[in-house]
Amino acid sequence: MASWQIRNWLSSNLRRVVSCSVSTQAALPKNTCAAFSLIRSQPSQYVVASLAGRKYLLAPKDLLTVPHLKDVRVGDILALQDIHEVGSRDYTLRGDPVISPSRVKVEATVIEHTKGKMEVVFKKKRRKGYQKTIKNKHPYTRLRIGSIEFPEPSSP
Repeated sequence: MASWQIRNWLSSNLRRVVSCSVSTQAALPKNTCAAFSLIRSQPSQYVVASLAGRKYLLAPKDLLTVPHLKDVRVGDILALQDIHEVGSRDYTLRGDPVISPSRVKVEATVIEHTKGKMEVVFKKKRRKGYQKTIKNKHPYTRLRIGSIEFPEPSSP
């Protein structure tokens, strides 16, 4: 068989496989409460949350290193307020721009305050005898992400 014949045979069979796999899609939820219950029923969830001015993709039991957080001590528990997205393997729910903290509850525990690796900056001016070495270690805070909880909305 020539190479062009093999290519044609492969492309026709791949089209057949793709058309079969596209037809199987999950049912979409009717409202937000149904979406939260579908995500809650999944075995693993994730959130996209803002912390210290950056967005992080977080899952339960993750260890997160962020720039140094002042006013927190080792063992403190932080409640993440700015949650932009909640999801699982099959479903995703995005906020506009954030999801209400009453709908999703994520806590992070401060594990340690640490410093990064030594950064060395060497400055020099030619023929002037000027040499300067600047050494720095950036401070970081390490957090352990707790479980992702979806409290039931309170009905009046």
